[in-house]
Order: sequence, then C-alpha cells, then structure tokens
Amino acid sequence: MSSAPISTLFLDLGGVLLSDGWNTACRKKAAETFALDAREMEERHHLTFDTYEVGKLSLDGYLERVVFYESRPFTMEEFRRFIFSQSYPFPDMIELIRKLKEKYGLKLAVLSNEGREIQIHRIQAFDLPSFIDYFIVSSFVHLRKPDEDIYRLALDVSQTPPGQCAYIEDRPMFVDVARKLGIQGICHRGYATTKAALAGLSLSLESA
Repeated sequence: MSSAPISTLFLDLGGVLLSDGWNTACRKKAAETFALDAREMEERHHLTFDTYEVGKLSLDGYLERVVFYESRPFTMEEFRRFIFSQSYPFPDMIELIRKLKEKYGLKLAVLSNEGREIQIHRIQAFDLPSFIDYFIVSSFVHLRKPDEDIYRLALDVSQTPPGQCAYIEDRPMFVDVARKLGIQGICHRGYATTKAALAGLSLSLESA
C-alpha cells in the first residue's frame, strides 16, 4: 500500500480501456480483407511505424509507405475506415475507472503510444474526454514509452508526487519503468486482478 493516498491515475489505452488500435492481429485481418502481401506489409510496417507513432509522420504518410506504395483497387479512405473500425471499448474497465474517479476525485490521464489520427479517432469515438482529464500521447508529445521522459512529462503535467500516482499498463516493461520513477505500477492482466490491485492501493468501490 502506498504511504500517501493515490490522487492521479495514469492509464494505458490499448489493452486496458480499449482494444489495441493497430496491432498484429488487426494488420493480419487487413491483409486478408484487402488481399495484401502480409509479409511485405508487416516488414514495411516495422520499418516505419515508430516514425508515425512518435508524431513525425501522418497516417496518410504511413499508409503510403506500407500499403499505397503501388496502385491498389481500394482507396486510402477505405483503408483508414477499416483501421478505425478495429477499435472497441472494454466497458467494465471504463466503468471501474469512472466510478473510482467519482468516488475519490482522482485526476485521470491517458499515457499512450499511438499515432495521432488513430488516437484522435479513439478519443472521440469512445467519448474519453467525458472522464479523462488529459492525454499524454506519443504522437502529441514526440516521446514514446519506455522513454523515461514521457513518464516525467506525465508527472510534470499532473503536478502530483510519483508516490501518489498509479499507472495501469499491460506491458510489464513499461510498468517497470514507471516503478523505477516511484510511480505505483499495476500490470493489467484483466478486470478482476486490476480491480484487486487498485483496492490494494486503497482505491475500492466496496463500502468500508
């Protein structure tokens, strides 16, 4: 248990509150749907996606390199719509975080690696500003996890001591980096275990 009350939650988005935005499974499905060479697409993706995710390339620019480097029988807009359609929410996690915010007056921040257009779509489609206070996103701030500077930026923006912050993330390495900086880390494996871990930090919806 932390020595001071948790007042800020940093939340990964993909894998915690929402599905991943553009992961391996989504790309495989795209290759099947649009009859693309999956191996070539994946190689091109890995060569350039970091540039998109850190905000130095637009989604259209990324797609020009990965898909539209040659003529296709479908449009870029059709492919963009497919990408956006792959996202879906995890309602139980969203409801848990909403209720904890309401009960404890928490500040909530998304701390996410995501390309700009995909992230903006997800923010708007799932009405995240209705309960998230601010968004620290790799493509917005030009830093990516596990760079310690993006965590330091989150702390600076929140103006909360590290020990009063908790971070929910599904990648163990990213949790480890946060813990190194004094942030309370929760490695998300599912609703039940994360709810229990939050209760261990005195963030529980149960009556005392």
